[in-house]
Amino acid sequence: MAAANRSIYAALLANLLIAITKFIAGGISNSASMVAEGIHSIVDTINQVLLLLGLRLSKKKPDKYHPLGYGKELYFWSFVVSILIFGLGGGISVYQGIIHIIHPEELGNPLWSYVVLALSVVFEGSSLIIAAKEFNKLRDGQTWWDAIVRSKDPSTFLVLFEDSAAVVGLFIVMICLWLSHHFNKPFIDGIASLLVGLILVIVSLILARESRSLLMGEGIRKNTKLRIKEITERDKAVLSLMHLMSTYQSPDEILVMMIVAFKPDLDTAEINEAIDRIREEIKAEFSRIRFLIIQPDVFEGKVDPDVQAYI
Repeated sequence: MAAANRSIYAALLANLLIAITKFIAGGISNSASMVAEGIHSIVDTINQVLLLLGLRLSKKKPDKYHPLGYGKELYFWSFVVSILIFGLGGGISVYQGIIHIIHPEELGNPLWSYVVLALSVVFEGSSLIIAAKEFNKLRDGQTWWDAIVRSKDPSTFLVLFEDSAAVVGLFIVMICLWLSHHFNKPFIDGIASLLVGLILVIVSLILARESRSLLMGEGIRKNTKLRIKEITERDKAVLSLMHLMSTYQSPDEILVMMIVAFKPDLDTAEINEAIDRIREEIKAEFSRIRFLIIQPDVFEGKVDPDVQAYI
């Protein structure tokens, strides 16, 4: 979480420094793409604030209304961020682009636009480098894409995606701005705004997909399930792990529910002792499993394949 906070604060500072200057430069040069970039930076700034809000709320302690805590607040606000990127960032940029392609306006002095774009590349690039370094620490040998898909902390890869889209968008605007002035074709500026908007729409859909999966109750990976099954079934009191369900409550909190068949000759006290042993061993190996519910059941000689498929 600390790594995520560093990258979020870096992105927040970068976007805040350049958002206003983009609007000023866009007004002076009469550039739709610069205005689109300004909107992009404003949306990104709001997004960083919402992510920080989600991180803060997710740390609230459990209470009688939320006995499992507030961890999913982070997933909710990450999903809200993806919607804002789609609607305010992508949607408005696409709209601006189409309007300026159909009705191109005379271009003003591009000097300040180039200055702001150059500064924006420096600020956004610095933020991207920080986000990439922080996320790289979490990859653990995985490819970048696999690490993003398997990550349970959207605040890490969300900033990485935002900053990457911002840097790509800046270079698109810079190239199209030069082309529009060099060839005196104002509609090219509208094309730049349209392209920036489409990039934001694509990024928002990817982020929405990942955040939605976590918000809906994404569970632990198969190798983790198999390891839990191994720990459980090697206990002397256990016949079989019949059923296992899991869900991430937050990036650092996992809820696991297990139905375990114990040997029929055990009394209640012995079963309770076995449950305590299994719970302690699993939690010792997997520190993120904060809630572990073990339900005893009767083993009838076989396990329903539909039930076993969850393990």
